[in-house]
Amino acid sequence: MEEFTRLPDLASRLFGGGVVFANDEFFAAADHLVDPAAPVFAPQTFGQKGQVYDGWETRRRREPGHDVAIVRLGAPGVIHGVDVDTAFFTGNFPPYASVDGCAMDGYPDAAQLAEASWVPLVPRSPLAGDSQNLFAVDSRERFTHVRLTIYPDGGVARLRVHGEVVPDPRLLPGVIDVAAAEYGARVASCSNMFYGHPQNLINPGLARSMGDGWETSRRRDDGNDWVLVQLAAPAVVELAELDTSHFKGNAPGSATLRAIDARTGLLDDPDDWFELLPQIRLSPDTRHRFPTSVVPVATHVRLDIFPDGGMARLRLFGRPDAATLRARYEAVT
Repeated sequence: MEEFTRLPDLASRLFGGGVVFANDEFFAAADHLVDPAAPVFAPQTFGQKGQVYDGWETRRRREPGHDVAIVRLGAPGVIHGVDVDTAFFTGNFPPYASVDGCAMDGYPDAAQLAEASWVPLVPRSPLAGDSQNLFAVDSRERFTHVRLTIYPDGGVARLRVHGEVVPDPRLLPGVIDVAAAEYGARVASCSNMFYGHPQNLINPGLARSMGDGWETSRRRDDGNDWVLVQLAAPAVVELAELDTSHFKGNAPGSATLRAIDARTGLLDDPDDWFELLPQIRLSPDTRHRFPTSVVPVATHVRLDIFPDGGMARLRLFGRPDAATLRARYEAVT
């Protein structure tokens, strides 16, 4: 897998992504492109228009041309790579595809997007059927929409647009969840992710199941598990939410939160860290909220769980440094 696939999918419905336009959806709706779930397939399952596919599928072209779908990114940002996933499309996948991006303020409709200035991200490139087709993107501009063009027709299961979230600071309230992926926070490292990726901790919304959280393997030593989150911007954290929803026989017994300002301290120097939340008992299947002490500004927060187990979500509410958010936005627009 390419390294960029570890980054959030900016187009995902999880972040609010959606299909603004598709010129043809005869066999299957383009909305499937942004479904966060992995595509599925049931052979010999026929509807009124043929075999049912979990993806976008257009009719067979009988004239020159190509088919197009435009996706609004739920989390605008800098795109590092694209996955044009043709899972289960074998004799009906497009032989070629290209991807373009544009940046527009507000909520443009299909007509306005047709007049937009589009930037090539992936040139017309060959695709393999029933495969993840991964393409690295070199542009370091911020985009709000992407356009998938398939040549000449066919089916694509998912369009994953991996990158760094860069929110418009003009659209953010004064207090936000500074650990939220949708505002630009990211998981920097963790001790273990045997059952569930720590990225789930900072995804939007409530966890849908135990599988939608971070879960470690069972420890057989005297250590404990942890995850390190780089905040969306330097901030003073005022409230912490540690959510163990759905984790019942495997919730951590307790947890701590520590923080650091990495602009002045060293991540590997224990003396530069300060306590955000002392070790506190956790209950299974519960959304815990704890006010934090008045502490310095933090750029990173480390969640330690004792000794192991699963967490659904981590929320850290605070006032981000507006100048940092603005500078980051202006650097890519």
